[in-house]
Amino acid sequence: MTAPIRIGNSSGFYGDRFSAVQEMLTGGPLDVLTGDYLAELTMLILGRDRLKDPSLGYARTFLKQLEGSLGEALDRGVKIVSNAGGLNPAGLAQAIQELADRLGLHPKIAYVEGDDLLNRAAELELGEPLTANAYLGAWGIAEALQAGADVVVTGRVTDASVIVGPAAAHHGWKRNQYDELAGAVAAGHVIECGCQATGGNYAFFSEVHDLGRPGFPIAEIQADGSSVITKHDKTGGAVTVDTVKAQLLYEITGARYAGPDVTTRLDTIELSDDGADRVRISGVRGEAPPPTYKVSLNSVGGFRSEVNFVLTGLQLEEKADLVKAQLERGFAKRPAEVQWTLAWTEKPNADSEEEASVYLRCAVKDPDPKVVGRGFSGAAVELALSSYPGFHVLAPPGEGAPYGVFRAGYVDIHAVEQVVVLPDGSRSIIEPAAETQELTSAEDAGLPIPLPSLASAGRPRTREVPLGRIAGARSGDKGGDANVGVWVRDEKAWRWLAHTLTVELFQELLPETTDLPVTRYLLPNLWAVNFVVEGLLGEGVAAQARFDPQAKAVGEWLRSRYVDIPEMLL
Repeated sequence: MTAPIRIGNSSGFYGDRFSAVQEMLTGGPLDVLTGDYLAELTMLILGRDRLKDPSLGYARTFLKQLEGSLGEALDRGVKIVSNAGGLNPAGLAQAIQELADRLGLHPKIAYVEGDDLLNRAAELELGEPLTANAYLGAWGIAEALQAGADVVVTGRVTDASVIVGPAAAHHGWKRNQYDELAGAVAAGHVIECGCQATGGNYAFFSEVHDLGRPGFPIAEIQADGSSVITKHDKTGGAVTVDTVKAQLLYEITGARYAGPDVTTRLDTIELSDDGADRVRISGVRGEAPPPTYKVSLNSVGGFRSEVNFVLTGLQLEEKADLVKAQLERGFAKRPAEVQWTLAWTEKPNADSEEEASVYLRCAVKDPDPKVVGRGFSGAAVELALSSYPGFHVLAPPGEGAPYGVFRAGYVDIHAVEQVVVLPDGSRSIIEPAAETQELTSAEDAGLPIPLPSLASAGRPRTREVPLGRIAGARSGDKGGDANVGVWVRDEKAWRWLAHTLTVELFQELLPETTDLPVTRYLLPNLWAVNFVVEGLLGEGVAAQARFDPQAKAVGEWLRSRYVDIPEMLL
């Protein structure tokens, strides 16, 4: 049996800690260093870069990071694998080679392509997007590493693939070893978002002793697919069962987590403490992947602008009604979409002017930039001396800015040709999965036995307190949908949570979700429930349709809501 492979992560998004690459290389032993740069919004940003200059379209920060770290990685024998190639992995590979030549280094460089479907979008019935990229899997990366590559860059692969590929290459896994692959996907999903696995964005953050500068995570992946999540010694943050569990619940859509190489059964995962800052992931089961690739589609949706009015003192609702009517009457042409949001932040009898104020936001969208530009900003500014008492705005509205729209498409796996370009320049086609399985919802394992107090006729003694007193949460976005994972930390609390936090109560606690489809999934092994809220984010993060457009804080909002909780759990 091969020794475990030690894979560290140094980036969870385009803009993450610049020094992390060097910190991870010098902080302790690694076999592979990975970096994830491609959030849904990033693809739109790279698409706009490519429009300005066809030679761009990759994460330029990654290239700057390599300038100070490539030699270190080669000296230490650490392979580098990243999806920083974005829309132009060949261009990034060439830029890395030019950088290496300038530095007098001789890395073997490979890249994976084939995900870009833009030129075939009409043929594949994907519309007319700005970018169209299939989520490829891990086998191109694995082949590149087996061919001796020191650096592998890819386009749009799944976030976990940059971890799965090195594990598969190291252990010599076959494509139908679904349990092993699923275990690596679970480990990859935990570490691909960087410090979110080591205490960052963690519900119980005050329990982490040193959160000033969390270390980035590491996965030690065994030949059977099990793993230990850890971090370098003497780095901040913490790796605990709960920090790992929180990340496992992040941006998922139920118990079956589909990918191009394997569908991972999240409801089979078992977590256990393996020592200080060490958590073991085991028991993960996998199934054949679905017969389609998911495709990331980004388009320019139109133009948007906004203005934030400050309302202070008394009669705040009347002031809001007045300026709404005045602004909408003053539009040169009414925008296609007008959205008003009133944030109640004021305190009665406040000691400061800011605490006596609320913010009224008007966001507008339209296909015509003039409608949300001068036609909107002029109408807002003209109200300065003719509206409510105390009129002022946080900043004057400017010209309309373009906004993006994300949607997911799906294509048959045989419609996509994944290609790995090896260090010697040869091209190798990666065949799609030979065995597939339609994705279905995981069968309901059934509710756990309820707490005796809930099953009895008598009403248990409860206290109305915030849900977060006993439950953690982690939330995020999947296109226009929001995902909210909620977990508790003992079996009694789990038995209460599973019976109490229903879709109906969830929607009651979060009124913004009342009219939207909400699906709940049980994850008994994690003492967790997962909610998917369809359409909460409109057309996705780039459209900026909502306060908190990526749903990052929806889980914290839920935790702040008051619920009747049995005193025995408090």
